[in-house]
Amino acid sequence: MKPEYLKIAGGTVHDPRNGVDGEVRDIWIEGGKIVSPPLDPDARPARTIDARGLVIMPGGVDMHCHIVGPKVDAGRLLSIEQTRTGSPTPRSASQRGGQMGAVPNTFTTGYRYAGLGYTTAFDAAIPPLFARHAHLELEDTPCIDRGFFTLAGNNHYLLNALKANEPARARAFLGWLIDSAKAYAIKVVNPGGVEAWKQGAQGNETDLDRPIDHFGVSPRQIVAAIAQAVDDLGLPHPVHIHANNLGVPGNWTTTLETMRLLEGRRGHLTHIQFHSYGGKDETDRGFRSRVEGLADYVNTHKNITVDVGQVLFDRTVSMTADSAVGQYLARLSGKPWISHDAELESGCGVSVVECRNTSLVNAWQWAAGLEWYLLVNDPWQVAMSTDHPNGGSFLAYPQVIELLMDRDARIRALAATPAAVREGSLLRDLDREYTLQEIAIITRAGPARMLGLEHKGHLGAGADADVAIYTPGPDRRVMFELPRVVIKGGQIIVENGEFRGAPDGETLHATADYDHAIEPSIERWFRDAYSVSLRNYAMRTPVAARRLS
Repeated sequence: MKPEYLKIAGGTVHDPRNGVDGEVRDIWIEGGKIVSPPLDPDARPARTIDARGLVIMPGGVDMHCHIVGPKVDAGRLLSIEQTRTGSPTPRSASQRGGQMGAVPNTFTTGYRYAGLGYTTAFDAAIPPLFARHAHLELEDTPCIDRGFFTLAGNNHYLLNALKANEPARARAFLGWLIDSAKAYAIKVVNPGGVEAWKQGAQGNETDLDRPIDHFGVSPRQIVAAIAQAVDDLGLPHPVHIHANNLGVPGNWTTTLETMRLLEGRRGHLTHIQFHSYGGKDETDRGFRSRVEGLADYVNTHKNITVDVGQVLFDRTVSMTADSAVGQYLARLSGKPWISHDAELESGCGVSVVECRNTSLVNAWQWAAGLEWYLLVNDPWQVAMSTDHPNGGSFLAYPQVIELLMDRDARIRALAATPAAVREGSLLRDLDREYTLQEIAIITRAGPARMLGLEHKGHLGAGADADVAIYTPGPDRRVMFELPRVVIKGGQIIVENGEFRGAPDGETLHATADYDHAIEPSIERWFRDAYSVSLRNYAMRTPVAARRLS
């Protein structure tokens, strides 16, 4: 049987992973993969897409979002009025119905990601206790490959292992956790700080070097131990760090110390702009951005990568495994909030928030995010994110792209912020404008590399045939809001603004080679401490899953 090819002909290709920067090339697809052009001179594609004058990129990769799990369901409850008034997804032969709002349902999430040219997304914070729930919702999210990071920074079993100074037991436990939850990476959220809050600590400030009551280990020790264990286990993505003191004035010093303790280890710091503030005291001149010093450190340390967590001016929902932050935001806004306790593993805080360009704090957050993109010299070290839905919806990515590619658009937006931000932010002095190649890095090739996804984020032979084709134009926002064609796994799913199909996609999870001698200890722990049995806790391989080592 002859191969059945799909050919994309004559497009302008941006494929940074393979060093292709705006070259006119043909892309050949067969069996769901990118393939080399056939050697047979008589080979004819089953279909040819004429891409002359169009821009071709790999499918987008969102490495940090919140799209499934109990926190997302709680967010839908809190924002039900937005769901009722948001534009619905119409039912058609290729789409099930769905609702938008700040926290869209599973169907709409998959459709809208695909509608932007994104084909892969990872939920960034699932307690392993709720892994089964998350997998069920992932399987219900069409059009994208997906996965999640599982939480570990406040897990009692892990803290007890560190308290006993047993790094080998801690490492084996993390390997077992990845395998048990069928997760892709290890996430730490306010390490030690969530446990301290659950024990009664007030506020959301955590001292990096203060031992957590009952365990006697500090946040610094927790991060260092997990980072080392993740490297020793050979997981594809480094430890994914939501640092201590999110949103706290003066937290940039905690962030810098967290970066420093990673010396010699890999580490990814997430929604970094939320951790980049000055203003601890009068000598620090009030709440403001302190991105410059942190970006300088990243620029000289290739072991560190970041995603931004860009804030946009809109009404949204904050959802985080950092319970203390959830309570803090609810106190500021006076709005209802929901707190979850994930037994011995983590917490969760969900609250409705509204970001306004007239708010000094929100405006500084917006400016700090853009400063991160513009001050990190190597785009391979910074990834696009809004921490959806915390800083804003993933649907705002085209708006962020416009601000990065058009300095005049940034200056116009800056002009609508308070005087302290207009005059104090570095944005007015930053002339850098992103190129299409750099956009392809921070939205596709870079996140795929950070995640260790060898088959994603590029258009070389053997890559998944996930492709987005855009119509270039002076309005970059419109360009990236409306791709001409989107291909997922070799199947055309969007063409000329219409859905042609909604494939199921795959769930991606990692595997770890850990010491299985730890399992009797874990079984005793579950028998003594958990409300569920170990038999009902661990996941079997999910439907339509791909295991990556």
